[in-house]
Amino acid sequence: MNAAKRFDWTMLNQERIVLLIAILIFATASAMLPGFFTPDNIVTIIRSVSVLGILSLGMAVVIIGRGIDLSAVAIMAMSVAAYLQMLSDGMSDGAALAITLAGVIGLGLINGFLVAYADVPPLFVTLASASFVFGYVRSQVISADAISAPVDHWIIGLGSFQIFGAPVEVFIFGALALITFLFLRFTKWGRYVYYAGDNPVAARNAGMPVRPMLMLRYVISAVFSFMAGILTAASLHSMNTRVVNSTLLYDIVLVAVIGGIGLSGGKGGVRNVLIGAALTGVLLNAMTIIDIPLIYQNLIKSSILLAAIVMDGLLNPRDEQTAQQGDI
Repeated sequence: MNAAKRFDWTMLNQERIVLLIAILIFATASAMLPGFFTPDNIVTIIRSVSVLGILSLGMAVVIIGRGIDLSAVAIMAMSVAAYLQMLSDGMSDGAALAITLAGVIGLGLINGFLVAYADVPPLFVTLASASFVFGYVRSQVISADAISAPVDHWIIGLGSFQIFGAPVEVFIFGALALITFLFLRFTKWGRYVYYAGDNPVAARNAGMPVRPMLMLRYVISAVFSFMAGILTAASLHSMNTRVVNSTLLYDIVLVAVIGGIGLSGGKGGVRNVLIGAALTGVLLNAMTIIDIPLIYQNLIKSSILLAAIVMDGLLNPRDEQTAQQGDI
């Protein structure tokens, strides 16, 4: 009784609650679902969490700065599909990679410019750019919905490469998570992301380069999306562009929001992405093993996302300035 009285219930914030739920789901699935706690399935979970986590890292940087990027999945799929198509057409690997990276960075700059200097709400900018990228690449660049990686290409080798028995994806995800953490926590521009997300007007009045920094955030998101696409192609040996029309984008937002990154801006970090990715990855894998129909999986995910948004609204209420931004 005394121990119960001494327990500090304020310690159970959203981040810790989500972590406890993830551990509980993992333990329950391991005990009750045949085939869940097996080496092959653990590798599958790690790979899915890694790709989802990389996408969510880019999204987190944008959301912390009070924005949203709905073009992440389109950039991921279409940039890698275009890269593989150029290789199939006989272009050298260096030239194809350089063109693809230039296009990815260019898309990030365009998204950031329209939001920062044209004052177009990021919701509409990134939604329009996603539709444009998908339509242009599918009609003008690639010849089919799915583009295979060339035989003996380095992408094929990347998919089978392991370090200490673990897929290389987890180490790439870990490295990017560390880089993002160091950027947000210990660099001047990283701190600006939080200041601008908390109060962009005050940040601008204080002399911070709010608009150039905003463009940088969308470039980071675009580059991370491309890297996630490379890992996806490495795992599957191809890129299926139909993923653009899947629920992956909602999974990315779910990871960020359920992990504790505030949609009002200025709150959250890499640790929230790690926790949100762990819960989402374990939950999706368990539902797949249970063989829950996709339509019901989407219903469950949408319900969780809605509950997370409501929780975020209660924990991180939008102020008048946030409402005027029209971000979300």
